[in-house]
Amino acid sequence: MEDQASLIRKPHEELARLLAADLDAVNALIGERMASEAAPRIPEVTAHLVDAGGKRLRPMLTLASAALCGYSGPYHIHLAATVEFIHTATLLHDDVVDESNQRRGRPTANLLWDNKSSVLVGDYLFSRSFQLMVETGSLRVLDILANASATIAEGEVLQLSAAQDLKTDESIYLQIVRGKTAALFAAATEVGGVIAEAPQAHIDALRNYGDALGIAFQIVDDLLDYGGSTAQMGKNTGDDFRERKLTLPLIKAVALADVGELKFWSRVIEHGKQSDGDLAQAMSYLKRHNALADTRQDALAWAEYAKNALLSLPDSTIRKHLSDLADYVVSRVA
Repeated sequence: MEDQASLIRKPHEELARLLAADLDAVNALIGERMASEAAPRIPEVTAHLVDAGGKRLRPMLTLASAALCGYSGPYHIHLAATVEFIHTATLLHDDVVDESNQRRGRPTANLLWDNKSSVLVGDYLFSRSFQLMVETGSLRVLDILANASATIAEGEVLQLSAAQDLKTDESIYLQIVRGKTAALFAAATEVGGVIAEAPQAHIDALRNYGDALGIAFQIVDDLLDYGGSTAQMGKNTGDDFRERKLTLPLIKAVALADVGELKFWSRVIEHGKQSDGDLAQAMSYLKRHNALADTRQDALAWAEYAKNALLSLPDSTIRKHLSDLADYVVSRVA
């Protein structure tokens, strides 16, 4: 009963209340650093996405990790803002690459303005993020977040070449997810420990937690595309299918497909020849091969790995909320 209650309370909201003062400071710093007198479009585009109701999950992970390790200095605020700027920049770029029209339930920046504005404002936010990193005076922090930025880009490029190739298997999918999503989760938690000068074992535990949480988060997002509501996702059900993205549910179904099914997957994914009724047909194959249930089991396993990684860290209210967060991420597809 206690676990169910913690899920109902939504652990990210509990963390937000616990870290409210720090989150206010992060939001103030974001507002200050996204300003530009020379190019007013920069704050306009940035504010459209930053103010769209996101949970601030990644910067919250940085704040929580620093607090868990007893940090009392000012630079966790800089790092949390850095993480949010990197995340926002990648979203702006992703929406251009994916030709998306909706993000967090609202029209995308590239739809409201144009692709050029989205790309250039994303570049500006990346630059701002590096300025914030430098201000911490920590080369180790700079190294971690710079590597994460490069890994995110690698993951996105790998997805471009693998997403519509039926030979893409679960190991390649994991490599993509570790790049485009989990890398920033892992860096967000790791730098919280680094700035607090925590023992290396604690820093490693935080990184492992962030990595596993990010993988579970992305698997669930991919699963929701075949069963979640528009309100849950901020996009339309079936968007990944229409965009011909070979995510984990499809990879599992393709691996078990017969000759007729492979012809279907080749037509709709590799060749992009989709028609009315194809999404329903795809759903029937996913159910036939238990692909959705098996994908959920993978997400549960990664959530459990994230929770286990926390066990070596000091016991506290924050640690409990971080553990509950791993359960909550997967509960979205319960």
